[in-house]
Amino acid sequence: MNQRERGFLLLTSHLGDPERRVLTVAQLRTLAMRMRDMEIPMEDRELTESDLLRLGCDREMSARILSLLEQEDLLDGYLARAAAQNCVPVTRVSDHYPQILRQRLGLDSPGCLWARGDVAILNTPAISLVGCRELNEPNREFAEAVGYQAAVQGLTLVSGNARGADRAAQEACLKAGGRVISIVADSLNRFPPRNLLYLSEDGFDEEFSAQRALSRNRCIHALGRMVFVAQSDLQKGGTWSGTVKNLRFGWSPVACFRDGSEAAAQLEQMGAYQIGLLDLRDFACLQTPDNFLW
Repeated sequence: MNQRERGFLLLTSHLGDPERRVLTVAQLRTLAMRMRDMEIPMEDRELTESDLLRLGCDREMSARILSLLEQEDLLDGYLARAAAQNCVPVTRVSDHYPQILRQRLGLDSPGCLWARGDVAILNTPAISLVGCRELNEPNREFAEAVGYQAAVQGLTLVSGNARGADRAAQEACLKAGGRVISIVADSLNRFPPRNLLYLSEDGFDEEFSAQRALSRNRCIHALGRMVFVAQSDLQKGGTWSGTVKNLRFGWSPVACFRDGSEAAAQLEQMGAYQIGLLDLRDFACLQTPDNFLW
């Protein structure tokens, strides 16, 4: 891990201490934009208070940033605990950070993704699957078909490991010999080692929270060349809110299972389109509203 990656972790990760006052996404975005615009040379030296004042930080914020950067021992201990759990950080300044997240989410992409599994699949072509925890049987068949076809067609499946649609698709993909990236909202050490890549934001050991579950939805949507919605509740739940946000910001094309539901009809009005099981046989032939190329 190089010094730039270490600095990024020191500024953005709680490092096992929930009371650690790391930079918010907005603060980090502002700092990154100012450093990029001013192009302060940082080779072979540490950031100083003078640098931060020149960037427009007040003295309080400058002192806070420098204090975070000084906690090298805390970082070393956290990295050692992560390594013992076979977890590694992939920061936004790491070479193998998913390019598609940078492109689609920009400076709002996660500062760090903690990984447990084969990080080599992070930049492979992928599709994403979202859906309810309580599934109707036809919708379950659709989720399983998406997972199976991802494996058959050589694409990585991205999902969230939740009960219902996520796990149905993941298990079908793995059973068919495919690749799975599972973005979880829980501590990575809660999941047994399997032939898939687990990812989480913020830290490898942070516990589940509703906020983390909602936050990771943008990563699930942005990592896929296309997002398939197996089933959604109408105007409520994480599947609905994540899909609506995707459609609003245009992260990726959205295809909903044609199940006759009002939720699918409303998502179609927002820019998604509806498909059936037979349409999954060749993802490359799916026609999207923006002529998305595979």
